[in-house]
Amino acid sequence: MYQSCRSQLSVDTFTEKYGNIAKALNYDGKPKYYGRNNIAVATLNLGYIGLLANKDKDEFWKLLDKYAELCHQALDVRVQRIKHTKSDVAPLLWQDGALARLDKGETLQKLVESGYMTVSLGYAGLCECVRALGYENHYYGEGKEFGLKILQHLNDLCDKWKTEDKAGYSVYGSPIESTTYKFAKANRKRFGIIPNITDREYLTNSYHVNVRDNMSAFEKLDIEKDFQKLSLGGNISYVELPNLTNNITAVLQVIQYIYDNAIYAELNTKSDFCMKCGYDGEMEIKGEEGSLYWQCPNCMNTDQGQMSIVRRVCGYLSSNGFNQGRTEEIKDRVLHLDDN
Repeated sequence: MYQSCRSQLSVDTFTEKYGNIAKALNYDGKPKYYGRNNIAVATLNLGYIGLLANKDKDEFWKLLDKYAELCHQALDVRVQRIKHTKSDVAPLLWQDGALARLDKGETLQKLVESGYMTVSLGYAGLCECVRALGYENHYYGEGKEFGLKILQHLNDLCDKWKTEDKAGYSVYGSPIESTTYKFAKANRKRFGIIPNITDREYLTNSYHVNVRDNMSAFEKLDIEKDFQKLSLGGNISYVELPNLTNNITAVLQVIQYIYDNAIYAELNTKSDFCMKCGYDGEMEIKGEEGSLYWQCPNCMNTDQGQMSIVRRVCGYLSSNGFNQGRTEEIKDRVLHLDDN
């Protein structure tokens, strides 16, 4: 079951063992998902780790373990804090049934240690990571095989931590809404500009195909579905579409493909409006890297306070306020279907 834009609650492994652990009044003995929650995410910059390895695969695995353990330590701080928190801090949540019905003075320990709560090891930049290690991409052949191997390794680490820490760790395809810019700047500062790896001010979302690469919606979804299976702490794929008002059949075909292949995905379209002239077509991105801005193609308005720009930047549709890295990523997006 998904929560928020992409977080996925792990399979219920506690009901059979512990029964009505949250003391729900409507307990029916079936696997429980409603009322559960995720307590923390820490995200790996895979692009950085791949570049740091300098195409040495053995070194890469050592570095991946090193930085994953750093995330583990950060997450454990949160786990320990929550575990020893008493239900009294938020009676509505923990005593009155919003999330559980614990006793006064009771800690949240059993909810953490049973897997009722989940903890996420996130990752971003799988695309840049695989390229940095000498592969053309993570879409096909050996590059895809290596990309899947990376995610399997992260899953193995989460399984290990789950056993050792008694906490619900899982692998999460991070949305990095604004962090995409921060990660990209860190990579460029350390390694300079490398074509197709650090030449943009954004890092590719989770396991996604790079937004600049031309392919059909079906090809993109077919590539990404295998990575979703190894991102069970949360994942989502996107298809970028033009205005398909006159081609609803194409939209339905994509939706059917998503359904048939058990993919969690969303369709991206544009929804813009200029408050100065009333234009309701797509706003344009102008300028150079680092100084990008939006402009109405009808009246040349550049005042973002006088326009509404809606784009999907993670699992949500966001309006205005994108940083430079995310704006460049939006500008670079190719369409995965035409409007014919």
